[in-house]
Amino acid sequence: MIKGRAERLQIMLSPEELAALDNYRFTYRMPTRAAAVRELLKLGMASAGTEAADGSKSSNYGVLRRGPNSHTDGDGGTTA
Repeated sequence: MIKGRAERLQIMLSPEELAALDNYRFTYRMPTRAAAVRELLKLGMASAGTEAADGSKSSNYGVLRRGPNSHTDGDGGTTA
């Protein structure tokens, strides 16, 4: 496994989304679907003004509030 890629992400796509992904991949001569997805994520994040390595956590974008009575205890851990 490539250093820095220890997490696996599985997504479901419609046939139309998969066709669009493959079209993008072949147009830009990308070796794999995963490479195309990573590039599209990078482009999408840049267009939204977010950089991939800015230290943001997914919990920053959650819909649930943080705190002692929420899904996390405020420091990234889960409450018991």
